[in-house]
Amino acid sequence: MRVNDEITIDEALLEERYARASGPGGQHVNKAETAVQLRFDLAASPLPDAMKARARRLAGSRLTSLGVIIIHAEDDRSRERNRQLARKRLAALLDKASKAPKPRKASRPSLASVKRQKEKKAQTARKKALRKPPARDD
Repeated sequence: MRVNDEITIDEALLEERYARASGPGGQHVNKAETAVQLRFDLAASPLPDAMKARARRLAGSRLTSLGVIIIHAEDDRSRERNRQLARKRLAALLDKASKAPKPRKASRPSLASVKRQKEKKAQTARKKALRKPPARDD
């Protein structure tokens, strides 16, 4: 399976299982197994470790404790379209994981924005001070 120009995945690492889809559909949905569960063994894949770590984070609850990503597709009534959809979702996840995030550059707030923030804070403090009852002279 082709993910992008640089990455292809061996079909042996992919496993497809079929089940009956939920939702409306009449008798067809009760007889045909159109839902697709695509399993990709991330732990056994030859992908770089950094990419595996990003894929683990992106997969979230779709990742099992054994390191298998499970993609479930039952959007369509056709098994073949659900297969394509599941593969497309896996490819999108792995493509996103293949790109390293840009490093964050530390920045400082501008002097004008700091002044505006302090003026706003002082104004709020004055407004709240006026809500207090006057001090009693005992």
